Amino acid sequence: MLNEKLLQALNKQMNYEMYAAHSYLAMAAYCSAESLDGFANFFMVQAEEERFHGMKFYNFINAMGERARFEGFESPNNEFSSVLDCFEKSLEQEKLVTKQIYDLSDLAWDAREHATINFLKWFIDEQVEEEDMFDTIIQKLKRIDNDSNAFFMMDNEFSKRSFNPEDEA
Repeated sequence: MLNEKLLQALNKQMNYEMYAAHSYLAMAAYCSAESLDGFANFFMVQAEEERFHGMKFYNFINAMGERARFEGFESPNNEFSSVLDCFEKSLEQEKLVTKQIYDLSDLAWDAREHATINFLKWFIDEQVEEEDMFDTIIQKLKRIDNDSNAFFMMDNEFSKRSFNPEDEA
């Protein structure tokens, strides 16, 4: 049985992961409207990944004999000035998730809740990968600047991105 403070924090993170999925869908919609289908695909895949993360929290809460509680959330940002803006906002969002996971981990440590500590280790490792990925893409986008050929190649590369839950396990 989880203490109430930790349970509430786990539920809050589950809901935030679902919100993050909506944020990425909004970015995909922006890219689609700009006829950047590869970039749109990138964000659609990212949304699937975030829903998967939310469901990991859902399943963990249930496995611990507790009840997952879904809440509404505010609308995500739907206004972007460029693809670079989408990726910069993505990195900000991932940095927030990292902080939230660290805070959750601190709560689990304080409660001496070892199962939760073990569960959160996967997310800590995942956040290192997420932040690195977004930072790398941002650096590439800045480097190519107005090179339409390089931008087209990147869009084409992202059209091949897919999500496989087995790769996430």
